[in-house]
Amino acid sequence: MQIKARVLENDIVRLEPLIQAHREELRPLAAEAELWALTSIRGDGDHFDPWFDLMLAGQARGDQVSHLVRRQGDGAALGHSAYLAITPAHKRLEVGWTWYCAEARGSKVNPACKHLLLGHAFDAGAERVELKTHHKNLRSQNAMLKMGATKEGTLRHHLLCWTGEWRNSVYFSVLRAEWPAAQAGLEARLAG
Repeated sequence: MQIKARVLENDIVRLEPLIQAHREELRPLAAEAELWALTSIRGDGDHFDPWFDLMLAGQARGDQVSHLVRRQGDGAALGHSAYLAITPAHKRLEVGWTWYCAEARGSKVNPACKHLLLGHAFDAGAERVELKTHHKNLRSQNAMLKMGATKEGTLRHHLLCWTGEWRNSVYFSVLRAEWPAAQAGLEARLAG
């Protein structure tokens, strides 16, 4: 499995590998405190630069590929999503660190991004794509189920959040053999 940073796009979104020039485009989008309420680290306000630097550092190490999510048509920045925990020896990776500005949530943006990210991962040789979220993030859990991911279980007291609260991480996955069905489901959502 070889995941390389490259532009991924369809009719709805363009995912651009994160670069320093994206910093000021993402900053105002990340200012919404609600985005970070259920995350392990913050990225709003004074926490934005350390968060952005962390995303770039993962990319520099080669175990993460972050993307600026951009709307096709007008080119507006909408948020962020990444490949992380890239493990070539075991042909697996995670799709995560996903967040969108308010206008993009509940739209076709997330299914369009997941279609691109999972498709590229499986094309690159992945056998397994993992997704995980906070046990209280029901919106995210429902989105993962809707896209055809399998709920695998919960790791209790998995992460200590910036709020001081323990996060139980709910794990989901899509295996290579399951991708055609998940892909068809995502494509039906995008067409609908």
